[in-house]
Amino acid sequence: MSDNTIRPFTAASFNRYLAEHKLMASRCPACDAVYLPPRAICPRCHGEALEWIELAGRGRLAAFTSVLVGPSAMITEGYDRNNPYVAGIVELDEGVKISARILGVDARRPDVAWIGTPLTVTYLDRGEGDTKSAVLAFSAD
Repeated sequence: MSDNTIRPFTAASFNRYLAEHKLMASRCPACDAVYLPPRAICPRCHGEALEWIELAGRGRLAAFTSVLVGPSAMITEGYDRNNPYVAGIVELDEGVKISARILGVDARRPDVAWIGTPLTVTYLDRGEGDTKSAVLAFSAD
């Protein structure tokens, strides 16, 4: 899929794809490097002809933390010291890593044994219509 003439490699474009439930990265056809979050210029070979690719959305938990004091948006959703959430780094099957919410684990009882857990992408929808957005999350398979 190559629609970089339609959507520039920006955070806004990436977030629009998330709202469409697509996990997109940029790929450099010159050296085959994949970047997530997407980049407009390849740091490896300095190519400028990058293209959008859709990732499968499967990977493994590489690192995580339980968050007891989060940003305002998470506090608004009811997360706090009594109701923590888990944020983590997911290494996708394509070899790139991204930070995201981790679902399906007990944030009150973090366990190092979670490292390596297989995960699948999911999208947490927010808003409606023109204000619709999605938050990237992964859940245990």
